[in-house]
Amino acid sequence: MSDQIEAILFEDARLDIEGLARCCNVSREWIIERVQCGILLDEHSPHHDPSTWIFDSRSLVRIKRIMRVERDFECHPELAGLVADLIEEVEILRARVKITELTNR
Repeated sequence: MSDQIEAILFEDARLDIEGLARCCNVSREWIIERVQCGILLDEHSPHHDPSTWIFDSRSLVRIKRIMRVERDFECHPELAGLVADLIEEVEILRARVKITELTNR
């Protein structure tokens, strides 16, 4: 099985909790649990009413990553969130290195 995350990202894409759950094939409760434990944050809306939450395409990628880590390592959501954070940080650092290499040529 491939480690790639299959997603088409649209910069301005916005999903409500129902749409995000459908896209990721998870339950609404699964998303709510991860928001409540702080690993999947909706930065655009207040956190008290899930029906008002709006998620962007980065949330879609993050959920796929968290799902894979939880499944592959049979771990708690908090650990999967930490792993997702570290993967995202490595991606940012690699992009910075690549930019630095390109500008120093």
